[in-house]
Amino acid sequence: MSEKAINFPKVQQIEIDDVHEGQRIDNFLITLLKGCPKSVIYKILRKGEVRVNKGRIKQTYKLQLGDIVRVPPVRVKEESEGISAGLSSVQALEKAIIFEDKSLIVMNKPSGIAVHGGSGVSFGVIEGLRALRPKEKMMELVHRLDRDTSGILLIAKKRSVLVSLHEQLRIKTMNKVYWALVKGHWSEKQKSVQEPLKKITTKSGERLVIVDREEGKKSCTLFSVLSNFKDCSLVEARPQTGRTHQIRVHTACQGHMIACDDKYGDREFDKSMKEVGLNRLFLHAKEISFFHPLSETTMRFEAPLQPELEKVLQKLGEQAMEV
Repeated sequence: MSEKAINFPKVQQIEIDDVHEGQRIDNFLITLLKGCPKSVIYKILRKGEVRVNKGRIKQTYKLQLGDIVRVPPVRVKEESEGISAGLSSVQALEKAIIFEDKSLIVMNKPSGIAVHGGSGVSFGVIEGLRALRPKEKMMELVHRLDRDTSGILLIAKKRSVLVSLHEQLRIKTMNKVYWALVKGHWSEKQKSVQEPLKKITTKSGERLVIVDREEGKKSCTLFSVLSNFKDCSLVEARPQTGRTHQIRVHTACQGHMIACDDKYGDREFDKSMKEVGLNRLFLHAKEISFFHPLSETTMRFEAPLQPELEKVLQKLGEQAMEV
């Protein structure tokens, strides 16, 4: 995709509305000046070229309703072509939406699509949804899912809702439930895994998460068994903390690797799972519940398993019956 240089040659005076109320000034500018290097944005902030209500501000300043933001002329790069809303992969996102109101989207994310573009990924869920909803002033991820994980994903369309849901994540009042197919039979006695986790980068540049009891961050996942098959178990996982790859590492460190996990999995187990038709990570964000700050109600959503996962469970059940 080619790029062309464009200019914002004039000073912009922008009045802050409820969409951007509470947003940090640096994040506001990153969104406003798409394609502009972050180094340039922080430079114009440091030099005082960005003003709020005619005064200098720090990069951590949170915008207030009615603020007048002065943005100086800048030169940025913009992609000459946007993401087409007509792409089949983008249209699939439209079909994956299970709830939408004026402030929130709840979707059943397909496996194989990242939540956002970058690192060799041309676009992700958030860019696709922005292409589908070009008139929306704001659209931001509330949380993340790994590229190969399917299931419930929340996207906020109002700043106040985003802030509220982030706070619910922080104080652990938002409940998330995952389903995972793991190697071997998970013990009914193993109700939780609390191994501390640490991010590392290997010599080859691959980013991984490991159990590290000295430097790792506190982590906790609650587990229960849903079904036992011949050589594997379907388990329910309820993460109490939100670490990267938490469920994948917490299952693997117990010797119960998730089926078809290309980072933490077991090759022989994965081979047997492929024989029953599994060609993706069997990790699915099944359910979520949270307090909707605008409707002031507790909302609960379930995302059904994709048909390919249902077929795998059916075949495993048939195999178990034959034994």
